[in-house]
Amino acid sequence: MAKEISTKYAPGSLGTSGKVITYTLLVLMSAFFLFPVVWMLSTALKTQGAVSLMPPQWIPHPFRWKNFIDIFTVEPVGRYLFNTVLYSLACVIGSTLSCAFVAFGFARMRARGKNTIFGLVLATMMVPAQVTMIPQYLEFVKLGWINTYLPLTVPAFFAASAFNIFLLRQFFVGIPRELDEAVKVDGGGYFTIFFRVVLPLSTPALATVGILEFMARWNDLMGPLIYLNTTSKFPIALGLANFSAAFGSTPWNLLMAASVVAVIPLLILFFMAQKYFIKGIVINASK
Repeated sequence: MAKEISTKYAPGSLGTSGKVITYTLLVLMSAFFLFPVVWMLSTALKTQGAVSLMPPQWIPHPFRWKNFIDIFTVEPVGRYLFNTVLYSLACVIGSTLSCAFVAFGFARMRARGKNTIFGLVLATMMVPAQVTMIPQYLEFVKLGWINTYLPLTVPAFFAASAFNIFLLRQFFVGIPRELDEAVKVDGGGYFTIFFRVVLPLSTPALATVGILEFMARWNDLMGPLIYLNTTSKFPIALGLANFSAAFGSTPWNLLMAASVVAVIPLLILFFMAQKYFIKGIVINASK
């Protein structure tokens, strides 16, 4: 009896009609989420006049591949991408290392009041960014950092993300403490444990933090909008927000072409690191 029930409700036991309904719903949901992407690609290959045609023209005629060349002459998209890469990589390195240090302290070291301090760190996640925006701006004004990338990158090297600390701390807790004792017996200290034991075993969690941080910085608009004034220093998000042609209007076909170019690095990064990303999420969720 038990065998019949387990067979009946086993994964993959749906009938033909159930599979058809399931796949139909998946296709419809995929089409719903892919609609903006398809429209962006379609607009990116149109002429300026074809963008405003009614009814909308889904398949461009003719295909204007020159849009992807024009975006580097009408607007300094190449400069925007270069700035964004440097900005994102600096924040990824700084946030990953600094948050890993802090998370290691919370997870592996003993100290009075450690849990209380960790609770306070988590409590900062509930503070809206708008609350600290003005005090931070005034502080960076006094430091003379306005119109530089220092206000955007330096905080990343001081574990500014409570979420990253929480994610890494939860992963570090699951690493057996017997490994720490083995390192101490061999004469190693906490730095040896951190660099030789914890970090090598935490590749999925570190990759997850790196990907999330890179995506957040790549799409960051508010920070650069507040602290940067010079066009040549704009990252891609702020550059696209100020995208305009020399004649004063927005060339939507060029803007969509630039948006496609801006999305491609994120897609490449995700597909290259999705194994580590999904593994890190699953491991932390199971814990």
